[in-house]
This record gives sequence, C-alpha cells and structure tokens, in this order.
Amino acid sequence: MALLSGTLRLNLLVNSRPFVKCSSLGVRSFADHVSVKTAESSALETSVDHIIYTPEHFALKESLKKIIDQDINPFVDQWEAEGKFPAHKIFKILGNAGFLGVTKPVEYGGLGLDYSYSVAVSEELGSIRCGGIPMAIGVQTDMATPALARFGSAELKKEFLLPSILGDKVACLGVSEVGAGSDVSNIKTKAVKKGDEYVVNGGKMWTTNGTQADWMCLLANTSDGPPHRNKSLICLPMNSPGVHIARKIDKLGMWSSDTAEVFFEDVRVPCKNVIGQEGMGFTYQMLQFQEERLWAAANILTTMDIIIQETISYTRQRKIFNQPVLYHQSVHFRLAELQTEVELLRALLYQATALYIKGNDVTKMASMAKLKGGRLARELSDSCLQYWGGMGFTSDVLVSRFYRDSRLMSIGGGADEVMLGIISKYMDMLPKK
Repeated sequence: MALLSGTLRLNLLVNSRPFVKCSSLGVRSFADHVSVKTAESSALETSVDHIIYTPEHFALKESLKKIIDQDINPFVDQWEAEGKFPAHKIFKILGNAGFLGVTKPVEYGGLGLDYSYSVAVSEELGSIRCGGIPMAIGVQTDMATPALARFGSAELKKEFLLPSILGDKVACLGVSEVGAGSDVSNIKTKAVKKGDEYVVNGGKMWTTNGTQADWMCLLANTSDGPPHRNKSLICLPMNSPGVHIARKIDKLGMWSSDTAEVFFEDVRVPCKNVIGQEGMGFTYQMLQFQEERLWAAANILTTMDIIIQETISYTRQRKIFNQPVLYHQSVHFRLAELQTEVELLRALLYQATALYIKGNDVTKMASMAKLKGGRLARELSDSCLQYWGGMGFTSDVLVSRFYRDSRLMSIGGGADEVMLGIISKYMDMLPKK
C-alpha cells in the first residue's frame, strides 16, 4: 500500500470504502422549506480547468458530501440543542472513509496526499449546517495530530496517531490557558521530570472536544529556560489519574461542539510520550499554523456561499412594499459585493495552497486568508441576517447560526490582531527593537 501513488490510493478509497447510511431524524426547520439552489456544483461541472483541484479532489469532496448528507446534517439541529455531537460515532464514520488522515502517512492509516486535498476536504466540511462539527473535525486532523505525524516516534504514532486517523480515538489540543490564548509563549502549565515520567500540573481553557477526548496533545513547560525553547508537546491520555474536566463551557456559538476547561493535578505521563525533542514544542506548534489557518479559511468559504444563496432565495420570496426584497437595488447590489469578496478570498486561498504544496513559506498569505475570512464572515453574516428580517433573529435559519458561530474565527487560532502583527512583520513595518 505504501508504494501506491497518492492518486491511486484516492481512487481505491473512493471506489471501495463503505458509507454508513442513517435515516433522517427530527423536524425540518424553516430554512429547509426555502427553495435553494446550492452553491456547490457537481463534480463534473466543477472539475474543468480548476486552479488547483483535479478530478481526484472532486471525487474526494463528493464522497465526503454523501457522508455529510446522510450521517451529519439530518442530526445537526438535535446536536445543537443538546450542546454536543457524538464525536466517537461521527469520527469513526469519517475514519472508515479515510477523511481523518488525508495528508497523514499511509503506514498509519492515512492517504499520504498533499495539502491541497486537505483544503478540499475543509471546503466540503463547510456544507455541514453548523460551525461546531467542522471545527471539532479540524482539531482532530489539523491541530492535535500534525506534530505527532511529523515528529513523533513510531511507538507514539502507533498508540495515538493510528487510532485517531481510523476514528477510534478522539483527540483534543491543550494549548490555550486563561492568561495565554494568542500569546502561546505565556502558558503556565508545567511538566516536571521525575525519573522516567513527567508530573503535570496546571490547566487548559477552551479545549475543543475536551469532554469527549481520549487523549490530548498538550503543550507544557518542561524547563525554566527561555519561553520559546522551554516547551514540549506531550501525548497525554485523558483518562489519566489527576485529569479533571472542570466544566463544559457555555458559548455564544459553536453549540454542538463541546468545549472544556481542564485541570491537571499531579498527572503522571511517561517521558516517552514527548513528541519529537524536548523543548521544541513551541516551534512544532508554530510550524503547523500555516496549515491550520489555510484550513480555517477554506472551511468558511462554502458556508458563506450557502448563506448568500439561501438569502437570495428567501429575499426573492419575501415581499416588502409590493415587491420582493431582492429586487431592491441596495439588496442585490450588497449581495453582489459580498459574493465578490468571497471569490477574492477563495483566490487568495488557492494561490497560497498552490505555493505551499510546492514547498514555499506562505505564513503571510495564510495569515491574510484567516484575517480576511474572519472579518468577511462577520460582515457577510450581519448583512445577510438583516435581509431575513424577523426570521433572521430566530434559531430556525442557518444565517442566525452562522452569525453566532463565525464570530470565533477572528478570535480562535490567533486573533485578528495577531494576524495583523504577522503580516506587518513580513512587510517589515514593525518598530526595530
């Protein structure tokens, strides 16, 4: 299997992996009754002359769309109301179909494809009718496991990476703390070496998948050295004695994704659970930010397309002053402006991805894409919600959910201000120290 080309492996995946079918549950929401022409075209319609996607990319997207339509979207409203989705069940379905290890090594269950395929998957995950579930999947594939796949020992990969790719284990990322969100170097959690173990004390905040996770990719201080060279990434089983889930955090949005505050009290972890070299954790974490930010920008594109299309459809039906809302020039001009902005973001994403898979540093462009994605999502959700009138202020339509969920993009994974700082640094505009 390891000798097969990436394209052949993908063809085998698409043609042979089974899909688990589930019947729809729950009451249809108001938005389901709105006549919508979806933003996504068929694979045959979109595979011609695409900037970075090949027919194999579209085959992958089409396979994922089937799972989303059968096993996820029919239950989203229920999971949003419950404040949690069944991560182990959904991850197992995705793992069986190969979607949790698109770029991961073949010998550990991955497909071994380049990052453009991960971008394609992220785009398709945007068709899930909430933000929480795609975010949880992204944590598993592009936040908690990249360093392990790249720098971890064979033993660690077998214990943690392989089951995560197969969907047998749910992962979470333990980086942010109460006083250290975007400022990663300021974390306080410590892992003190005692014999052949680390003793971990401290806490992590805003931990996606935290209440359901089987293991955490933990960033902790393992020495008293300089803040950029004293941190290590550690694979920490969440069932270890001394791991306490303090609470499930009630959030403005992303309701179906469980977010936890976690405390560590004398948690013992084998020293062999360190990913790569001790003291390199901060560097490893920074290295994966390019992919993480490209993933975030890709994921929000499809949702914005859908929001615009559903708003067009609704405003064409809704009348005010004896004519459809859509026919007012201020409305259709505004929607045209927003779609233009979405296409500009898409062009930036594809350009950055094309350069990245050729080995270029795209930190500046990835930061620009995340910055623009977060700001455009806020602008688009606010404008479109306005055109839904009173319905937009209910929980019955996707636009109100997107209004809540999308606000996180300008905060999580590096706030807008951090992105601006990175871009300014690459433009050589920061004050000299």
